[in-house]
Amino acid sequence: MDLPSQTSEITRSKKEMALLNVSLCTKIPPKPHLSLTKPSLSIPHLPSLSFSHCDKPQVHQALIPNKQLVEDFAKTGFLAILSVSLFFTDPALAFKGGGPYGSEVTRGQDLTGKDFSGRTLIKQDFKTSILRQANFKGAKLLGASFFDADLTGADLSDADLRSADFSLANVTKANLSNANLEGALATGNTSFRGSNITGADFTDVPLREDQREYLCKFADGVNPTTGNATRDTLLCN
Repeated sequence: MDLPSQTSEITRSKKEMALLNVSLCTKIPPKPHLSLTKPSLSIPHLPSLSFSHCDKPQVHQALIPNKQLVEDFAKTGFLAILSVSLFFTDPALAFKGGGPYGSEVTRGQDLTGKDFSGRTLIKQDFKTSILRQANFKGAKLLGASFFDADLTGADLSDADLRSADFSLANVTKANLSNANLEGALATGNTSFRGSNITGADFTDVPLREDQREYLCKFADGVNPTTGNATRDTLLCN
């Protein structure tokens, strides 16, 4: 092959390679363009982080405490402080009764000589209280509790003591004249030594045998409310 022919062949080969290169570049899709910026993190795509006037109430709503909760918390704290102050100032107020036992008289307190005469104290709680010389004359004490209370010298005359609890109570030298004790509890070491029981009604009171025998020695009178004789209610022979 002569020199011009070789030169022509080389030129044609170069053209064919150039065309092949162009063809390959157009058929193969280009790689995705990698941008240095991240559109997903741009502010326009995150409306929740916007600080516009409309979004401010929503952003701060969770941070603002509920006004009612704050007021309730303040009231609770005030009542707690008040209760503690009453406890150290006046024990009688700190242990104020409630529920089925009323709200005026406390339990476990020294109520010596206190006047309860003629009052309605149904289911009142006097448990473990000191009630020496207390005046309960004519009081309504149905279901009241005198459990382990000291009623030495107390005036219980004409009182309605039906279903009252005198378990372990000290009722010595008390005035029980004309009192109605139907169904009252007097279990344990309840003592009525030296008490005036003239006209008292002890119907269905579970007395110890030694207490019954003792009371029968001076039992007398008839209860003006029930019409029952004291000796009969004590089952005296």
